[in-house]
Amino acid sequence: MHIDRDDLSAKFWLDPVQLAGNFGFRADELREIQSIVTDSRQRFLEAWNEFFGILGR
Repeated sequence: MHIDRDDLSAKFWLDPVQLAGNFGFRADELREIQSIVTDSRQRFLEAWNEFFGILGR
């Protein structure tokens, strides 16, 4: 999942939730973003699978 704000960017993996890259966000911002991603993980995965489809279906 990519999170962008102004000229800042971060990428989180969803399974498991983990920071993949950070370009400018402060540590406290990353903790808040990770908390939001963790809390909404299932919804994000469902949206991803709905949009891209699941292999084998």
